[in-house]
Amino acid sequence: MGINFAYVRVSSKDQNLDRQLESLKPYVTNEKYIYSDKASGKDMDREGFQNLLKAMREGDTLYVKSIDRLGRNKELIKGYLEHFKQEGIRVKIIDLPTTMQDVPTGQEWVLDMINNIIIEVYTSIAQQERETILQRQKEGITAAKAKGKHLGRPALGLPKEWDKLYKEWKAGKITAVAFMDKVAMKKATFYKKVKEYEGLNNDTDRL
Repeated sequence: MGINFAYVRVSSKDQNLDRQLESLKPYVTNEKYIYSDKASGKDMDREGFQNLLKAMREGDTLYVKSIDRLGRNKELIKGYLEHFKQEGIRVKIIDLPTTMQDVPTGQEWVLDMINNIIIEVYTSIAQQERETILQRQKEGITAAKAKGKHLGRPALGLPKEWDKLYKEWKAGKITAVAFMDKVAMKKATFYKKVKEYEGLNNDTDRL
């Protein structure tokens, strides 16, 4: 008898996993079999996902809310699905109802064929949507710059030496207190600006 596993992922640390976890409750009740990441789908070395790969065995079943939780692009997703198939691990995707169905022994090929077609279409659409979003972002930035609008970091109202000092702080060359002193900020304001700055720089990796 195989074990039911689940995998959940969001793209950044300030997002939460609750929606995905709620949808998986009917299928995976033991929390020790639920693996998670707060990382971009382009990262192939996601810790939670790599630990999941090591834990699963032939006959196990993996549940995910949507197929794009496995990876960020079509090739990556298909590669993982092929890996699971070769390892004898069943993947059930809640947002793709046909993958949730069970069939009589000996007729698995019918379901596999249907699932392969649906997954091919779904991954293609998901990738196209992401590429469209990125293209619109680029076009929006270009249009805003053409109108003379300020984008990105200046909107945070940071001192012009902020970038240099931030890098020195992260590299351990200066302390947080020294950083605050140089930019003339109190502790609460300083950490608020750090959070805004880091959030802005992480925006392009959130898909």
